[in-house]
This record gives sequence, structure tokens and C-alpha cells, in this order.
Amino acid sequence: MSQKVVVIYSGGMDSFTVLHKALQEGNEVLALSFNYGQRHVKELQVAANVCKQHGIPHKVVDITAINQLLAGSSLTDDIEIPEGHYEEESMKSTVVPNRNMILLSLAIGYAVSENASAVYYGAHSGDHAIYPDCRPEFVRQMDVVSKMANYEPVAVHAPYLDVDKNAILADGLKMGLDYSQTWTCYNGRDKACGKCGACVERLEAFAANGVEDPIPYEA
Repeated sequence: MSQKVVVIYSGGMDSFTVLHKALQEGNEVLALSFNYGQRHVKELQVAANVCKQHGIPHKVVDITAINQLLAGSSLTDDIEIPEGHYEEESMKSTVVPNRNMILLSLAIGYAVSENASAVYYGAHSGDHAIYPDCRPEFVRQMDVVSKMANYEPVAVHAPYLDVDKNAILADGLKMGLDYSQTWTCYNGRDKACGKCGACVERLEAFAANGVEDPIPYEA
């Protein structure tokens, strides 16, 4: 049965697939993006373009003021973006303190105000090693809390929680999605760097699916 849902949509390949998954399920989708001072803010323009193309209501919320409280992440501070795979210890520098709890809380509030029944976001098993707020136990507890935090219960749903980026991409390719409409690189330059953890994992997913990544990379 069709329902109204909020999708936390960063503009990356995971949330892009989640967005279309929610649409494929027949839901009325409200897309919600956040500017939290990420250096790869380019992803927000990519997200806006996709939503405009598909006629999806889209809000971009500026929450950069919270960065005076959230220090120490290479995604928001003047700290060099580490290179290599997500599992490497250095990738912990990309953790933004409490990010997903903050974003989910705001999205849940939006869902309540719009009479939406669920919030979707793109946590997946490939993120479990580095990001505590992408692990199954976090998602389950946020779902429990969300359903009791307001008079209107809102479910927290991560459709790819138990699979990795390879499987997410495989599902998106089955849906015929165009991944040139996504941005993954943690460096917000004209072309993707191909070296940061986000790029490495993305390229591995395309290789595993036997498909060439359609976005341009630096030489």
C-alpha cells in the first residue's frame, strides 16, 4: 500500500538508490538533504538536479551552525581526507560526531509534520566497520525511539542495511538507474579523486558488477 515517506537524500549512490527504491515501492516520496558544512557539498546540487528531473519535493536544510559543536571530522574540518579503503584505521577521521542521529531526528520531525509514516536512509553493511550510526543495532534502536518520540509513530527504515555497496549497485542497475547522476567523492572537486574511501568503495562496486563507473575521475 502506498504511503508518504521521507528519504534522507545526500546525492550519493547509496541514497540515490534508496530514493528510487522508495519510489519503486509506490511511495509518495519527500526528499530531504542537509548542508552540514561537508566539503563535498557538490552532492547537494546533484541531489537537487535529480529531484527536479523527477518532480520529487525536495528540501535542503542548512545546519552548518552545528559545526561549532562537532569538531574533528575530515569531512567538515580542515583535516586532510584520508585515502584508501574504509576498513583502514585512518578512515575513522571521516566520522562526523553523531551525524546520523542528528539527521534522523530532523527527518523524523519533518515526517511527523508531513504526516509521513517512515524515514528511509542509506545505511549498509559496508559502513558498519567505520560508522557506528550505520550498524543494525543503531538502526533498530532509532526505529524503536522514533515510534515513541511523538504522538505519530514514524518508522526508521534502511532497506540495504544487511547488504554491501556491491548489492546496492546491483539492485540499482536492475532498476535501470543512471549513476552519472550521483556524487560520492569526499573531495568536492570537479572530478572524483578515485583515492578516498568513498571513491575506492564505489569503484570496487562497479568492478564487482562488471560495469564502468559513468562519472569522471582525476587522472
